[in-house]
Amino acid sequence: MEPGRRRGVSSLVSSLSLLCVVLDLQLDGVLGVSPVEIEQHLEMGRKLLAAGQLAEALSHYHSAVEGDSKNYLTYYKRAAVFLAMGKSKSALPDLTRAIQLKPDFLAARIQRGNILLKQGNTQEAREDFEAVLQRSPDQEEAQNQLHKAEELEELQEEAHKAHHRGDYTTTIQVLDRVIELSPWDPESREMRAECYIRLGEPRKAILDLTPAARLRTDNRAAFLKLSRLLYDLGEHHNSLSEIRECLKLDQDDKECFAHYKQVKKLSKQMDSAEDLISEQRYQEAIDKYESVMRTEPNIPFYTTKAKERICFCLVKIKEAELALDTCSEAHQRDPQNIHILRDRAEAYIQLQDYEKAVEDYQEAREFDQDNQEIREGLERAQKLLKLSRKRDYYKILGVSRSANKQEIIKAYRKLAQQWHPDNFQSETEKKEAEKKFIDIASAKEVLTDPEMRQKFDSGEDPLDPENQQGEGGRGEWPFGFNPFQGGNFHFKFHYN
Repeated sequence: MEPGRRRGVSSLVSSLSLLCVVLDLQLDGVLGVSPVEIEQHLEMGRKLLAAGQLAEALSHYHSAVEGDSKNYLTYYKRAAVFLAMGKSKSALPDLTRAIQLKPDFLAARIQRGNILLKQGNTQEAREDFEAVLQRSPDQEEAQNQLHKAEELEELQEEAHKAHHRGDYTTTIQVLDRVIELSPWDPESREMRAECYIRLGEPRKAILDLTPAARLRTDNRAAFLKLSRLLYDLGEHHNSLSEIRECLKLDQDDKECFAHYKQVKKLSKQMDSAEDLISEQRYQEAIDKYESVMRTEPNIPFYTTKAKERICFCLVKIKEAELALDTCSEAHQRDPQNIHILRDRAEAYIQLQDYEKAVEDYQEAREFDQDNQEIREGLERAQKLLKLSRKRDYYKILGVSRSANKQEIIKAYRKLAQQWHPDNFQSETEKKEAEKKFIDIASAKEVLTDPEMRQKFDSGEDPLDPENQQGEGGRGEWPFGFNPFQGGNFHFKFHYN
């Protein structure tokens, strides 16, 4: 053979060898992993499952199933991981496939029957338990579960009859046992939720609807009902979350979208109002809460809440008369609300009606005896009431508790000029004027000194001798001297 032809044949053989290698690699990819690799995945899955690393275990079982789709045990083991993760819906197809591959696989039938029973599918559950008992009549678990399936069928029928005749209390009592046997049955939970709503117990209905909404693949109706119940109770943030779940299932659902717009608008207004309060922008917060009442005039909670917060804001800006009206209206709507009682008490204090302030704080404390803010408020109101029966410097000058320093000095000058003892002739009149003048001067001293005024507003008289221990006994004159000593009061008075 010629050298050139020999080289050509050798080259052809090399090319064919390389082609065979490539084809072999491609066939490995098509045919899947080797039995050894499948066994390794199963072993790793078992170890990770035992260690509680469920997600990692599941990944290995996925690989094992993909490598050998005809192995019934692989499906069964993956189903066990799904069940350990609380994903019974995902476990069900794997158990069904395992039974298809091996119809006499009794463990898989029992597992599937248990899931179907918990889902309330009594007929299918019965079929699985009966199939097990046909092959193994003494199988104790299958016997017990079959009895439960029969009991559940009877209870379901009884619950529907009671519900049909409008006996909601009996329906709930029967459904309690139904749901104990089939906790993953959305229909039973939805029926019990409806009964709770009819009996005026929406919070119990919410406890049933919350899982029921997630037990069906597409349960927009339950999400909408759940969102509406939460909205009516004033839980607008939770309501918004649930209605968003409805729109995730179908963004074009008209009922869900209409409700979503309403909840979103109201929730935004309420959040904005609270932000304004935290920033001490009280008048703007009042305006925002008035918008809340216009946005939702039909749900009592939001009107009451708005009035409660407007009452709070009015107290903060010292609009005591308006605050008193708003707080009283809010109190009628929610008589046991300690925040409303607290704010109305503060409005009474601003109006110097200390007796009513004490009454409101006492009523609030009856509802919450451990609340420190209420306890401190009551103590302050009681001190102010006690002081008012002695000397109230605001009343002496005829100014409000919110008066500024300029207003206080103006009132002082007017009264000091009016009651100066030199303006009176008889000794009796002079003594009365002297007493009034001392009170006026004392009021001016306390209310124009920020520290002394703060003490007085807290229920303590800074000029009370009982509160001046250790000050050297200043006597009865608040300025440390007697401006009238000398008898005839001949001095020049400065209105400073």
